[in-house]
Amino acid sequence: MSAAATEVLSQATGHGAGGPAPKRIIVGYGFWIFLLSDVIMFSTFFAAYAVLFKNTAGGPSAQQLFDLRNTAAETACLLCSTFTCAMASLAVGERSQKWTQLALLATGLLGLAFITLEVREFAGLVARGAGPTRSAFLSSFFTLVGCHGVHVTAGLLWLGTMMAQFYAKGFRVDIRHRFLCFSLFWHALDIIWVAIFSLVYLVGTLPRQLLP
Repeated sequence: MSAAATEVLSQATGHGAGGPAPKRIIVGYGFWIFLLSDVIMFSTFFAAYAVLFKNTAGGPSAQQLFDLRNTAAETACLLCSTFTCAMASLAVGERSQKWTQLALLATGLLGLAFITLEVREFAGLVARGAGPTRSAFLSSFFTLVGCHGVHVTAGLLWLGTMMAQFYAKGFRVDIRHRFLCFSLFWHALDIIWVAIFSLVYLVGTLPRQLLP
């Protein structure tokens, strides 16, 4: 064996010439696997909604109920929160306490605005007699959209915890790993919401003759 080959082998510390992957990559990969369970759950909710979409039991349909102006405002809030969350990731990379806290605060406020708009929408539907027990269509709608809202609420609680940990303990490696998981979770919720906005609200407000 040549001297160069011997040197390469002596530097390898794990399986393969490059050694084990960095902890940050392992944590991120593991959390993506965890997120797959949420993807599977939401896929079943989407499938149920697609099957029950027209089962209004003589009650109001999606075209009669949905207000795209409110939903567009919700979408704008959540997409802007994606941007501010990305800015927080950059600030964490620079170890900037000030900009990390400001970016996370902006993310939290936008997420809170999203939840407020969603609660107002749900309350308005229930006040009009279009609650989740009115029809199979509304049951599937409230389950799908409400489950996403619960996830956003959990994300806001997680965000507050991250702000407190960064402030109290600084940018320790373990805290940065937790923030990586949070950012993956938040961006996944944004992707799911884009699917909800497109497949539930936009399709639901199409003229009946254009629906399959």
